[in-house]
Amino acid sequence: MTLSIEAADEYVDVNVIDIEDWTDCDEARKQRIINVASRTLASAYPKYMIPDAAVYEFAAVLAREFNDTLRQAHNGVSSFSLSGVASFTFRDKPRELVDLIPPISRELIGAENDVKLGSRGVGWSVL
Repeated sequence: MTLSIEAADEYVDVNVIDIEDWTDCDEARKQRIINVASRTLASAYPKYMIPDAAVYEFAAVLAREFNDTLRQAHNGVSSFSLSGVASFTFRDKPRELVDLIPPISRELIGAENDVKLGSRGVGWSVL
């Protein structure tokens, strides 16, 4: 796996619909996003090879989820307004990075490893 900003830019430009938040990032931020996406996927799926495409798909999601506006929601802000300009109200946002992994990243990891990965995790249940 050879992750790079240049390869991520090419992949996102061709394969991702909403790219504005990714293209607005500077090089240092893109590298941090790629690092976090790679580390999160490796931690969530330690038994599997993680293809570059899965990392780039997740990186595009992270760029959108941590843009200037949505970053407020991740920091616990439920709503804010700018007098006479705009008002923003956020629904509950996922609190863990693993909850942001998009289905396409799971599909790409599954295809690379010839397995079917579900979106459900292991957890406690009270009956």
